[in-house]
Amino acid sequence: MKFFIDTANLDQIKEAQDLGVLDGVTTNPSLMAKEGITGDENVINHYKAICDIVDDNVSAEVIATDYEGIVKEGEALAALNPKIVVKVPMIKEGLKAIKYFSSKGIRTNCTLIFSPAQALLAAKAGATYVSPFLGRLDDISTDGLTLIEDIRLIFDNYGYETQILAASIRGPLHIVSCAKIGADVITAPLSAITGLLKHPLTDSGLATFLADHAKAAGK
Repeated sequence: MKFFIDTANLDQIKEAQDLGVLDGVTTNPSLMAKEGITGDENVINHYKAICDIVDDNVSAEVIATDYEGIVKEGEALAALNPKIVVKVPMIKEGLKAIKYFSSKGIRTNCTLIFSPAQALLAAKAGATYVSPFLGRLDDISTDGLTLIEDIRLIFDNYGYETQILAASIRGPLHIVSCAKIGADVITAPLSAITGLLKHPLTDSGLATFLADHAKAAGK
């Protein structure tokens, strides 16, 4: 399973990259704004900076909601760096654009997926990734993991190559659950990724080892 980090914070991206497990980055206008990145030129330069850090898979989201606008923005983003994946919303005009991008060899990430039907449409249009939002479904008392299971079943039934990119991850347990049910990718905040490192028995075991070493060394 691939690990993406969901942020526009360069320091967090570098930290995740240094862990040796990072496969990509997902961003959106909200994450850019959170880092104070505003204005087209600054946003473009920030995407370039992210591409300089990671090996591949930098999802850059379009703002337009009409077909022509999505295509224009998406082509401009894809031209920035081969690592760019154009992030397109699950709307009718977005679906048309995904089909166009697919025909041009431009990778896409269809975002804001909340049903198996939406994921199926995106796969048929040729999306590289679909991004079902687990946490937002959980927030309205709907099991987001069931959505991942349903999409996995459909894609496996028909051999779709579109990858399931589990998004809106809330914590380490979401990540483990996604791995168990066959998500191809997760995108999560740094805290959720580093949370996978933690276990109280690891901490206590290490403390014991270090204490025993100190005694043996006469310290």
